[in-house]
Amino acid sequence: MSSQSVKDLSCPICFDIFRDPVVLSCSHSFCKDCLQRWWQERRKDICPLCRETSLFRRPLRNLALRNVCETFTLERKQKASAEPLCGLHSERLKLFCLDHQEPVCLVCRDSKLHSDHSFRPIDEAVQDHKQDLLTSLKPLKKKLSLFKHTKGKFEDTAEHIGVQAKRTERRIMEAFERLHRFLREEEEVRIAALREEERKKRKAMREKAEALSREILYLSDTIRATEEELRGAGVSFLQKYKAARKRIQQNPLPDDPPPAAGALIDEAKHLGNLSYNIWTRMEELVSYSPVVLDPNTAHPNIILSGDLTDVRLGQKQNLPENPERFDQHLCVLGSEGFNSGTHSWDVEVRSGENWGVGVVKESVLRKGRIQSGFWGLCLFRGSYMAVSYPLPDEILPVTTLRRVRVHLDWDGGRLSFFELSTNKHIHTFMQTFGEKLFPFIGTNNTSPLRILPVTEQHAVLL
Repeated sequence: MSSQSVKDLSCPICFDIFRDPVVLSCSHSFCKDCLQRWWQERRKDICPLCRETSLFRRPLRNLALRNVCETFTLERKQKASAEPLCGLHSERLKLFCLDHQEPVCLVCRDSKLHSDHSFRPIDEAVQDHKQDLLTSLKPLKKKLSLFKHTKGKFEDTAEHIGVQAKRTERRIMEAFERLHRFLREEEEVRIAALREEERKKRKAMREKAEALSREILYLSDTIRATEEELRGAGVSFLQKYKAARKRIQQNPLPDDPPPAAGALIDEAKHLGNLSYNIWTRMEELVSYSPVVLDPNTAHPNIILSGDLTDVRLGQKQNLPENPERFDQHLCVLGSEGFNSGTHSWDVEVRSGENWGVGVVKESVLRKGRIQSGFWGLCLFRGSYMAVSYPLPDEILPVTTLRRVRVHLDWDGGRLSFFELSTNKHIHTFMQTFGEKLFPFIGTNNTSPLRILPVTEQHAVLL
């Protein structure tokens, strides 16, 4: 139908196809509900179009118009749901051209456009192509599942980053608070020493001044009395002369006050090399670790201390599965690798069930079992062994180890182990390493293994 015909079948109030139309005395038609609402809002029974007063409070139903509108609505719905037809021949599409990959009618099959083409019935083509799409969807669904899983890992990692940042910030603040506390205490001690020196030296100066004040008072009295007698004349002066002379002679002149050597504040003692002296005092508080462990490489069951130098076995932690982390070996790597020079670090291993110390290549396998690129000294089932996959383990003639020194000569291709207290050689690997090496510690112990700080190493050697 034309747009004008649709307009003729539309209510002037709601502009939709008439629903239960009624007709007024002026011959204009409206939806029954639309008209009633319009009248209620305006409280006048007039035509919404011509404004003529209606003769009927209850308008008559327009049955003819209703039938036409219902027929039109039904046809429109049927047309919308009807099967599509061939655009060239207006015939039903019953075949699917495999060459052109499109539905066609029977006339198209016999036309030159589809000469020598292959066809399938629509139903068969639908099933085949649905199956093809389902097959194509499988890798997409698999990829979607992988992406969702990876997205979850990213979100977990982002949350863990926040936890790491807060924990690291807290430990930084704690470390600086220890330093601040030390500096405040050191400041208080040095200011107290300065004030004590000030008190003693001011007291000494006051005592000298008081003693000198007594001498001044005595001399002043003697001088004043003598001067009064000098003002006498004649016989009166001579009568007092002998007594005045005796008074002066009986009290000889006191010695001159000695110079006040060392009386001033020893500023050089308090200020000289102040920063250096404080720094040397801080050596009692701080230490240097030649190896700092990297928690991002630690197996989820490995627990590290706050300063990242102690390692022990604990409950499994909920940590991100980042590429750097070991997922089978109970170990952790140092944060810094070496690809030249010589390097040493000492580990307090104590006793225990199983542990290992040594080095691994940067490219060592983190997920799954290590196959190569590993050199270490291990305690396993009560025996000390030199281990380097895939070479066979070598049992060492060692009974007890408490502290082990690991010495790496990267350029010389030597990795040596020593018993720390006696500096006794235990074992040496000879190897051309070829890439960066990282210290490692592995343990099955709940008691910690510890990287010894440099200051403590020196104390042990002494």
